[in-house]
Formats: sequence, C-alpha cells, structure tokens
Amino acid sequence: MRPLVPAALLAAAVLFTTGCDEVGAAVDQAGEVTDKAGVCAEALGLADLNPLVDPDKLRERAEDKERRLRELAENVGDQDVKSSLLTMADSYIEVQHERFEDLSVIAEWAKRNAERVDALRKACI
Repeated sequence: MRPLVPAALLAAAVLFTTGCDEVGAAVDQAGEVTDKAGVCAEALGLADLNPLVDPDKLRERAEDKERRLRELAENVGDQDVKSSLLTMADSYIEVQHERFEDLSVIAEWAKRNAERVDALRKACI
C-alpha cells in the first residue's frame, strides 16, 4: 500500500502543475488584452493634430506623436495593432516634411489619417 502514496502524490502534482499552467496562460492572455486595450486607448488619443497652427509647432507635435506611437508599438504583442501604430507613426513623419500651408495638402493628409485611425480601431477590436 505504501508504493501507491508516492504515485498518488505524483498524479496530484501533475494535475496541480497542469492547472497552474492553464491559470498562468489565462493570466498572460488577460494581461495581453489589457495591454492591447491600454495601448489602443492611448494611440487613439494621439490621433488628433491641428494643422492650422504655426508650422514649427505642428512639426514639433507631429514629431512627439510619431515617437510616442513607435514606443507604443514596441510594447504591444498584437501584430495588427503594432502594424497600425507604425503606419500612423509614419504618417506623422509625413507631417514633418509636408508644406501644410496648402489646404489641399491638409485635406489629403487628414483623409489618409482618418483611414489609418479607422484601421487602428479595427485592429483594436
């Protein structure tokens, strides 16, 4: 009867370890969802840009937004969200090089940016 005790303990340990692995995986997955939600919320908050301000201030704000979007992309595991963040960051590089004195340039950038924000929203769902 004595040899059954170690076997029972071993079986219990295996079940306990398996349960812990499942719980650990669930916690990791919940953390990823929380991280994704936080990253998405912050990124969508960065999506505004008023092109009708001083061009130097506009470039400065665009540079800051581009940097922050890249930082967010580094901290998210979801590849669709990451890709959308990097695309948005690239759009803020465009702002730094465009001549926003021309209203048609502003309108075209705003249209492209709205499409990029929509793509991020979809990736965040």
